Amino acid sequence: MNVPGDGAYLAAQRADLLRFTTGAVRPEGFGWLGDDGVVDTTRPVELWITCRMTHVAALGLLAGEEPAAGGPDRTALAALVDHGVASLRGPLRDAEHGGWFAAVDASGPVATAKQAYGHAFVVLAASSAAAAGAAGSDELLAEALEVSASRFFDDETGLSVEEWDRAWTALDTYRGVNANMHTVEAYLAAGDVTGDRVWHERAGRVAAHVVAWARANEWRIPEHFDAAWQPMLEHHRDQPAHPFRPYGATVGHGLEWARLLLAVDGTLGPAAPAGLVDAAVALYDRAVADGWASDGADGFVYTTDWEGRPVVRERMHWVLAEGVNTAHALHGVTGDARYLTDEASWWAYADAYLIDHELGSWHHELDPQNRPSATVWPGKPDTYHAYQAALLPTVPLVPSFAAALAAR
Repeated sequence: MNVPGDGAYLAAQRADLLRFTTGAVRPEGFGWLGDDGVVDTTRPVELWITCRMTHVAALGLLAGEEPAAGGPDRTALAALVDHGVASLRGPLRDAEHGGWFAAVDASGPVATAKQAYGHAFVVLAASSAAAAGAAGSDELLAEALEVSASRFFDDETGLSVEEWDRAWTALDTYRGVNANMHTVEAYLAAGDVTGDRVWHERAGRVAAHVVAWARANEWRIPEHFDAAWQPMLEHHRDQPAHPFRPYGATVGHGLEWARLLLAVDGTLGPAAPAGLVDAAVALYDRAVADGWASDGADGFVYTTDWEGRPVVRERMHWVLAEGVNTAHALHGVTGDARYLTDEASWWAYADAYLIDHELGSWHHELDPQNRPSATVWPGKPDTYHAYQAALLPTVPLVPSFAAALAAR
């Protein structure tokens, strides 16, 4: 019998998650999957989901593993990657103004805002597709990086702005750490694939800001800022369970940032901002202390207030996925065995509560009693966090996933 988190277990997880991914195909890109793995056609095709699924398919293609029963073989995975690239060069791309629509359906764009969050995932998807050798991916990556650099990355501050209107004439005053986090992830991947160090350096500049903000706030990361980059700690107090901009400290982002700081440090080496490893440890310790079983039941709560008290107690699958990733990465960097203990404990929890052994993929949300729920994330929209959690123990932390698989 496979032990949750061991090599055979993770290989089976990766194969089944790729099988689940195939159900998301729609003419315009990749759609939102329901609990049963059937695409929800009442929802539009969203940019971030299409990019994430393209990225996952590219990683599966690069890994070259045996498919699950009914899952995609190498030819089918290549077709999924090609479909993602074609969608990003076709229906989701704004041919008139440049950049990418937030969402489209069969009739055209349904959400025309140009969002840093989605555009970061275009860079990530294009990087992974390029590493996998997909046709048109090099051109897609070049365009995505040009748009990111010219429209979103503010070289004066060393941070990404958040959202433009369709024609790039009006910039929203909101600034967010979530989009900057995924920009760091994307820039690390792009630098690895292109060999252009400037993307790594920009990732380092963003990381330095986040460390400073977190250190000044007892290692709970401020998420929301105004146009002058002043924290808005009370933002969305009236919408505490917002899926992208919740009130308070987001436990999973403390974990995810910790892993990214380790990756920035390993990528930049002596040129990295000082103290990134120590900051990663501090972020991890704060997230675990505030988030894990903090309301009396196993699992990570979604958010806390600025004193560390749980606010939204639902358990999100992506938080656990980032937890096992970061525990594994911290053990690799520090050698501290406590991280292996956490990793094993959290894989056992995932196996017991989050992984759907009947229908496949992971339940995206559990209630405070660890039962499947859908208050924030109905269905099983994508496989990105779960697949990366099942993949990370098989590759080095640096370079990023696609480049590491391509080199292997």
